[in-house]
Amino acid sequence: MIDDIRLEGSTPLQQQLYEQLSQRILRQRYLPGSRLPSSRQMAGDLGVSRNTVNAVYDQLKAEGFLQSRAGKGVFVHEDIATAVKPAGPGLERPIRTAAGLPPLPVPTHTNIRTAEDANLPFQPGLPDLDAFPIRSWNRILHHQESRRALRGYDSIQGYLPLRRAIADYLRTSRGVRCEEHQVIITNGAQQALSLIADVFLQAGDRVLCENPGYRGARYALGRHGNPLVPVPLRNQVLDVGALEGLGPAKLLSCTPTHQYPMGGVLDLAQRMALVQWAQRNGCWIIEDDYDSEFHFYHKPFAAIQGMFDNAPVLYVGSFSKTLMPALRTGYLVVPEPVIKPILNAKRVSGGETPLLAQATIAEFIDSGQFGRHLRRMRQLYQDKWKEFQQKVTVELDGLVHPVAESAGMHLVLEGTFDDLALSQWLETCGFGSTPLSAHFIGKQVQTGLVMGFASASEQQMDDCLAALKTRLLAT
Repeated sequence: MIDDIRLEGSTPLQQQLYEQLSQRILRQRYLPGSRLPSSRQMAGDLGVSRNTVNAVYDQLKAEGFLQSRAGKGVFVHEDIATAVKPAGPGLERPIRTAAGLPPLPVPTHTNIRTAEDANLPFQPGLPDLDAFPIRSWNRILHHQESRRALRGYDSIQGYLPLRRAIADYLRTSRGVRCEEHQVIITNGAQQALSLIADVFLQAGDRVLCENPGYRGARYALGRHGNPLVPVPLRNQVLDVGALEGLGPAKLLSCTPTHQYPMGGVLDLAQRMALVQWAQRNGCWIIEDDYDSEFHFYHKPFAAIQGMFDNAPVLYVGSFSKTLMPALRTGYLVVPEPVIKPILNAKRVSGGETPLLAQATIAEFIDSGQFGRHLRRMRQLYQDKWKEFQQKVTVELDGLVHPVAESAGMHLVLEGTFDDLALSQWLETCGFGSTPLSAHFIGKQVQTGLVMGFASASEQQMDDCLAALKTRLLAT
């Protein structure tokens, strides 16, 4: 249906229609190859005779604007730039405005690689999508989508049954101290980090970040130009002892349960020291509980958030790795005074999180299927971790050094090579990865590859390592 044409005034209707259609095509309001309504529909929409529309269509075909396809209809010519020879009165070639756009703000340099959006095997953070219980999920989804209450609006904070299910899960599995009113549902963990930046940071406030560390946190927390101060690692975890010499900061971003990307686990004494340092220095800790569900041999330490009353901790989690990234559903657990400011920021920047997905996740958790799925994935990823580590040791001996912590969904392969070039080359071979050097702040970096084994099959492991071996031996 075309509803933007108005036929008014004393000029003949056929001429008006011809001029309006031709100008819209020249200005590419109707794109090359797009289908126009039938003459019957066009006549009915405009309140004119079908003969008038047919006459206009015939003239536009003769001049190269349109072309007919037998049995399919009338279409804008696909090569409109060379085909059109307008003969009608008052016609122009496509308008090219000389005026520029208003000036754009200077972007913050983040070195974001768009290629990382691809769902390639070995892409870090990508779960085994084929192992997801899609039939069970669809049964719950079909049950929820029939509910009238889920077709409208709900709450900026999130669907109450899901917030309650998350609070129950975090209390029992991670030792988090929270009630459902402290849980805020977000559009993935990335929105949670962005909301924290919006609420807590003012111009000039410093942010402490693990180095190397999770780049998504740096993108969110540094996007307004706030200084990002690197905190070194010690034994693959945040060096808590180094914090005293780094000066004041408003936020500290960390992944204590499975340091990203190096994989270390902050022990109990270090966690206590970190909270005590934050309390003394008036700094908020962002606890990204990355990969806490996938520890293979030892139960992970309880979350930092639950270790003290009124700990200055903002707890971030998501379902991207435990369920699937397409849900784009995460959550924040915050102290009560922080709830309202975060909700105000979410109301402005993103609004509600999709309700149907929230309700489906809530039932998936409450029915016990979430727990069973996690147990299956923990065993599956443990098997893949052992298999990939063994293959790396055999195939790439002397070429890389695997950093193999018994947790998570990825392995770091350290080595002295151009990791950015190697990662880009792997992508051309159909394999994902990220360069280890990209996770560092500053010029002092280590090189290597971050390889997500969770999404890879045994054959893909063999193929990828064979390609890597050939490439590394040739350089």
